[in-house]
Amino acid sequence: MDDDDAEYMQGSDDEDYGFDYSGEEGGDDTGSLDVENMYYTAKSKKEDSPEQALKDFTAIVDQDEEKSDWGFKALKQSTKLLFLVLHRPNDALKTYTKLLTYTKSAVTRNYAEKTINGILDYVGGGKGGPVEVTVLEKFYQATKDALREAKNERLSAKTNLKLAKLWLDRKEYMRLSKLISELYSATEASASGDDQSQKGTQLLEIYALEIQMHNETRNYKKLKEIYNASNNIRSAIPHPRIMGIIKECGGKMWMGERQWNRASEDFFESFRNYDEAGLPQRIQVLKYLVLANMLTGSEVNPFDSQETKPYKSDPQIKAMTDLVDAYQRREVHTAEKIIRDNHSTIMDDSFIRSHIGDLLRSLRTQYLIDLIKPYTRLELSFLAKQLNVDTDEVEELLIDLILEGKIDGKIDQVSMRLELDKHQSLERRRYTALDKWAGALGQVHTAVVGKSSSSGGRELPDALAVP
Repeated sequence: MDDDDAEYMQGSDDEDYGFDYSGEEGGDDTGSLDVENMYYTAKSKKEDSPEQALKDFTAIVDQDEEKSDWGFKALKQSTKLLFLVLHRPNDALKTYTKLLTYTKSAVTRNYAEKTINGILDYVGGGKGGPVEVTVLEKFYQATKDALREAKNERLSAKTNLKLAKLWLDRKEYMRLSKLISELYSATEASASGDDQSQKGTQLLEIYALEIQMHNETRNYKKLKEIYNASNNIRSAIPHPRIMGIIKECGGKMWMGERQWNRASEDFFESFRNYDEAGLPQRIQVLKYLVLANMLTGSEVNPFDSQETKPYKSDPQIKAMTDLVDAYQRREVHTAEKIIRDNHSTIMDDSFIRSHIGDLLRSLRTQYLIDLIKPYTRLELSFLAKQLNVDTDEVEELLIDLILEGKIDGKIDQVSMRLELDKHQSLERRRYTALDKWAGALGQVHTAVVGKSSSSGGRELPDALAVP
């Protein structure tokens, strides 16, 4: 017994997906032994003589006037042979379309659903080689027509979601956009007042697809709309993978807006959901979380949490762990070396690569502040040499620090020198303190005068009395 037969022999007590089927799993027993022998003889020829096997399966279907389970299984094998082995997708479509007519009575509801999902998986998965988009559409359209005739709305929605994922993977954004609109309409039409949880769950699945499309097409305005809409859904029981996708795209959105703290929060939620679902995306999102956490300037190590600690020594994460240690010690040269030596685990990701510049700039800024503290005058060339960058970048960093008030000084662009005025800085702090003190005294005076006026000249309480 192979996997196909094992699936068929599994229990049929799963929930009903709307197929009408016979009560007896074995179908019509008349001549079943002969047909069974024909079926397994044909299967034995699949590897060595696929064409002959196909003819034998076709013979079983031709004599199967009552549409039995053996005819269904022969059509399933024919479809697989035509698509995966003989690479004749158009002929496979014909046998698949005929197979769909058997789902009404020949086999159990569970086996019919597994067969449909299995065929659609390998049709869209590229296992049979390149397939024209129009052929893929015809496979799914035939499926949707059969499900519509069976009034199977739930499985129809699942099929449309599977097709939407296929268009997303193939970057067929026009087709995906059209299908998403159909999914929204179907969800609104099918959900009643008592099905708010089911409606919310379906909407989140659609949002997850749409938010990925907008992320890939860089339509950040629409991405934010979908992100906010997903946060407004309260009644839903989504799969952790769905929330992992939404939060990951949300984190990337916040990173684009340079809101590092919000990005870090969303990446953590995404990682937690992916981890709960046991999906490999958790490793990549954990890298994003580490990156966002460093950009916040936080001194908290992201691997100190209970959820992330088990991955601290993971080979794919080790480079990011070392980068965090270098960042917290303000060792810019060590950080640069880690990035160079671990190009495949850090820089091969386009998203991380687009923000490494922000990270190095932040690290160089902190390093620069610590470096200039003991001095009153420094050559820009010296600072450039210490940072291992050119003088133009050092000048740009210093200008930002001066404008932000993080250092007190000026740049002599003639001699290319940074001049720090520590005395002026001390005096400025003194005058600032005096100004605050004078302002506070003024507020007390105003309060005392106001109280005196309102009391009509009566004696002030001891707490407000002026000595």
